[in-house]
Amino acid sequence: MDTVALILSIIGSLNWGLVGIFKFDLVAWIFGGQAAVISRIIYALVGLAGLWCITLLFRRNRDSINAE
Repeated sequence: MDTVALILSIIGSLNWGLVGIFKFDLVAWIFGGQAAVISRIIYALVGLAGLWCITLLFRRNRDSINAE
């Protein structure tokens, strides 16, 4: 699950980079616009993956504290 969340977060960050630099939304372009159902599903999955990645921060901190 961690790997899938990281991959989706990377995809999302690359897409946001394209939007910020070139005003080009790759997900919307591939799947037929921002309002297309599949685009909205991908946006939602990327958002959920970002939330999951927050847990990675706490797990790493907890592991390093327990190691001491």
